[in-house]
Amino acid sequence: MTDRRDFIKTLSLAGTSLLLPSQLAAASSLAKKTVPTYLSNYKDLYAKDPKAASLAWFNEAKYGLFMHYGLYSIWGRGAWVQLFEKTPVAEYRKLMNEFTARKFDADFITDLALESGMKYVNITTKHHDGFCLFKSAQTDYTSVHAAAKRDLVGELSAACQKKGLGLFLYYSVAADWHHPYFPAKTAGWQYFRPDYAQPQPEYRYKTEKDTERYTAYVKAQLRELVTQYNPAGIWFDPVRGLYARPDLFPMEDFYREIRSLSPHALVSFKQGATGTEDFAAPERKATSLADQIQSDFGAESAALAKRVWEAHDKKHNETCSTLQRGAWSYEPEDNDKRRHLGVQEVMELLADAKSRNMNLLLNTGPLPEGDIHKGDVETLRKVGKLIG
Repeated sequence: MTDRRDFIKTLSLAGTSLLLPSQLAAASSLAKKTVPTYLSNYKDLYAKDPKAASLAWFNEAKYGLFMHYGLYSIWGRGAWVQLFEKTPVAEYRKLMNEFTARKFDADFITDLALESGMKYVNITTKHHDGFCLFKSAQTDYTSVHAAAKRDLVGELSAACQKKGLGLFLYYSVAADWHHPYFPAKTAGWQYFRPDYAQPQPEYRYKTEKDTERYTAYVKAQLRELVTQYNPAGIWFDPVRGLYARPDLFPMEDFYREIRSLSPHALVSFKQGATGTEDFAAPERKATSLADQIQSDFGAESAALAKRVWEAHDKKHNETCSTLQRGAWSYEPEDNDKRRHLGVQEVMELLADAKSRNMNLLLNTGPLPEGDIHKGDVETLRKVGKLIG
C-alpha cells in the first residue's frame, strides 16, 4: 500500500510545476489511495468519492483559524499598506531583508487551533502584495528567499498532517502589486495597483494580452500549492475586478486545474466568483454582495454577483471574521478600532455562523516575527474550553 512518504516523493516532481500529464496522473492516483489525516473518520466515503468526504467533513468542521501574515506585518499598518501609501515596488521589496519569521511556530499554531476547538487552518500563501510564504519555482519573491529562508506553508502543512487538521491555502488571484504583468488600472477597476506618481520599472504590462502571462503564473503556482502541500482546499480572494472584467480572470480554468490534481481539494472564493465553488466565505456578516458590487462596478456586474450568491444560498458556506477589530493583519492597538475581541464576542460570532448554516473562519494577525498575539491566544483557549 502506498504511504504518505511515497506520495510526497511523487509530488516533489512538481518542484518546477511543469509536470508531464503522466506524472500528474500518477500523483492524482496516489492521492486517491492516501486518505488525509483530517479525513480519517470518512475513510469509507473517501474510497467512493473523495470530494463528498471533504464536503461532509467541512460541513461538520464548524470552526477554523485564519492567519494574515506577510511583509506588511513588519510595518503593522495593514495588509494594504503598499497600495494605500503608494510604496514603490523596489522599496517594499526590501522588507524581505527584515522578514525573519523567527517566532513563527507551526507546532504552536496547530496546537492552539486544536485547543480552541478548531478543525482547520487557513493562511495567506500570497496576499495582494504578491509575496509568497511557500516554495515556488515561479518567483524569488518568497519567504524561502527572504531573511527567514523557510517554507512557512510547508512547515504548517506538515504540522496539520501530523495532528489531523485540514489546511486551506489563501491565494490572492485578482490583485498582485508585484507581478510585472498584472493588469494596470483601467476604467471600472479598483485596487489593482498603487496609484504611483512615477512609472515603476518593474511593471511591464502594456496590453490586455499581457494578462495571460499573469494567469499562466497563477496556474503554475496553484499546481505547486496543490502538489507540494496536498491541502484541504484553495481559498481565493479578492472579488474586486472579477465582476468588472471576468474575461481576464479565467476562474473556471483555475478550478479545473485544482480539481484535476486533487480528488478531495475544495475550492472557495471569498464572496463567490462563478457560483461553482464548493463554498463561499463572505466577510463578517456580509449578505448584500450585489449591492456592494453595484456601487463599485455598476448594474451589470451586480446582476452577475447576485446570480453567483444565489448559487451559494443553499450550500453550507463559511463566514470569515477577525479577532482584531478593523484589522486583518497585525496592527498596534492605538485606538478602539484596533481592539481585540473577547470571549463573549467570539461566542456570538460562532452562534451567528451556526444560525446561517456557516462555519466560522476566525482570523488572527501574527506579529512581525510570526508569533501569535498573547491576547488572541488567551481568548481562543478560553473559547475552546467553553465549546468543549
